[in-house]
Amino acid sequence: MSLGSKIKENIVLFGALAANIGIAIAKFVAASITGSSSMLSEGFHSIVDSVNEVLLLYGEHRSDAPPDHEHPFGYGRELYFWAFVVAILIFSVGAGLSIYEGYSHWTNPETLTDPTVNYIVLGVAFLMEGTSWSIAVREFSQAKGDQGWWAAIKQSKDPSVFIVLFEDSAALSGLAVAALGVWASHYFNMPKLDGAASIVIGLILGIVAVLLAREAKGLLIGERADPEMIENIRAMVGRQDWVSEVNHVRTIHTAPKQVFVAISADFDDEVTMGDGEQLIEELEDALREEMPELTSIYIRPEKAENAAIKPKGGEEG
Repeated sequence: MSLGSKIKENIVLFGALAANIGIAIAKFVAASITGSSSMLSEGFHSIVDSVNEVLLLYGEHRSDAPPDHEHPFGYGRELYFWAFVVAILIFSVGAGLSIYEGYSHWTNPETLTDPTVNYIVLGVAFLMEGTSWSIAVREFSQAKGDQGWWAAIKQSKDPSVFIVLFEDSAALSGLAVAALGVWASHYFNMPKLDGAASIVIGLILGIVAVLLAREAKGLLIGERADPEMIENIRAMVGRQDWVSEVNHVRTIHTAPKQVFVAISADFDDEVTMGDGEQLIEELEDALREEMPELTSIYIRPEKAENAAIKPKGGEEG
């Protein structure tokens, strides 16, 4: 894949990385000038987000490595591993430092200086984060189709898009909380409120981290393909005149756009072993042509009574 194609494919990650690096520098400068705890927490937040984008880009790069002797199904799940690491970083570093910093300023409040710098930085950060968020929303909207947002997130097999969406949503919420904390601490002459805002930012990051960890864990363990794809596979196999019955179709994502499928089917008794090999090969080619995501296909001739029992409700994976 060319560099241009790679950048276009990961436009969400590159856009978020560029925004977060610039925002992090500005936040730290503002925090050093004004002594704002919530601004310092927001700086930590942006640094963690920048590291996260780098890790996801590395995961994308590693997931493209071709299969080898030790990893015959490729390295696609590297992306899922790094997505889980991202969730851990958000929880341990982003949320942890924000809550710690907020608690420190709550117990030992510092008098704030002129908040004008904070407001300027927060305004610029909101514009930059909003731009990154709009890119993530646009890309995810195109990918989700007619599905609802939450359903699409749960069904998505590409964590790089919904992680940035979650991060940017948390970032915009954090900026609003930071602005409120800076304003309230000056308006009420209570520096402690700035520390409280930092704690709230940490709690927001903690909630986002738990949600991301839950989704990343499911992908890392292994999730089935889209039910529509499973039904298409079953229908294509069932249409073969030499197939008496399709017993089950088992799928698992080995990467966002790579699916392993194992099919158990009852062949017509008149099909010989030699003919069966040829027919299976032709069917595999037809399946790959119809669904390019099927990178590994295994079709097993098996009598219906010998096939594994279906899961409850007849659902397949």
